Amino acid sequence: MSAIRLTTKRVEKPWGRRDLWPAFESVPAGGNPVGEIWFEVPGEKDGSTSGPELLIKYLFTSDRLSVQVHPDDATAQKQGYPRGKDEAWVVLAADPHASIAIGTLSPMTRDELRAASLDGSIEQLLDWKAVKKDDSYYTPAGTIHAIGPGLTVIEVQQNVDLTYRLYDYGSDRELHLDAGVAASNPVPYVAPYKAHAISPGREILADGPKFVLERWRESGSGTLKSDGRPIWLVPISGRGQIDGDTFEAGGVWLAEGESALTLDDGADMVVAYPKSGVIQDLWG
Repeated sequence: MSAIRLTTKRVEKPWGRRDLWPAFESVPAGGNPVGEIWFEVPGEKDGSTSGPELLIKYLFTSDRLSVQVHPDDATAQKQGYPRGKDEAWVVLAADPHASIAIGTLSPMTRDELRAASLDGSIEQLLDWKAVKKDDSYYTPAGTIHAIGPGLTVIEVQQNVDLTYRLYDYGSDRELHLDAGVAASNPVPYVAPYKAHAISPGREILADGPKFVLERWRESGSGTLKSDGRPIWLVPISGRGQIDGDTFEAGGVWLAEGESALTLDDGADMVVAYPKSGVIQDLWG
């Protein structure tokens, strides 16, 4: 199978923006703010249980997202979903003082988590981390988190639309306290993997358990070779070609098998594939 360019879906959110990342058209005057752009297999239906294992999104924030959590595979499957939701973020741009909350400042019981969600004190009990351009985080299912305003982020996640809101700053949106508290692991966040380079221009940001996340800043021509897993390619800047198709920021490509890949000077992209285990000779 040759690499295919995924289709885009704009998702309006009250916390979104009208002025998006340079690779995307801004929202016209009078239009609702866009918070997310999803990249989907052509013809895939939302919520499909037969879709690919991963989903790529861009996030554009002008306000705080809710304090939320995602269930693991076992919990989600008991409710009829195909999988739970580990996710990771790569920060493309951050306003001064931008932050993301990941984990709690100290361990909490589930009763304490419920009480803090009800009275709003959960906001002060989260570990709000200052973030900047090029930071990355992998958050396993069960991690309590919230994304702050002023961020442009690539999100790589297990492909399921399943979020439990624990707290939403007094808005009238639905909360999911029973399910959210049960799914939560209310402890301080410890990064499950230390990012490191394995070759000039190739950095491993995370290796599992649910997917591998890489950052490439290199150029050249060669063959993209999978070990049977599908490969998502997310160009941030620069240009190139994949199987004869122009390869540039604002798109996402899904490759299976082998694909001819050329990256011009200045190319910078995120690469992701499911399960753990780095594919050592992925391109060359």
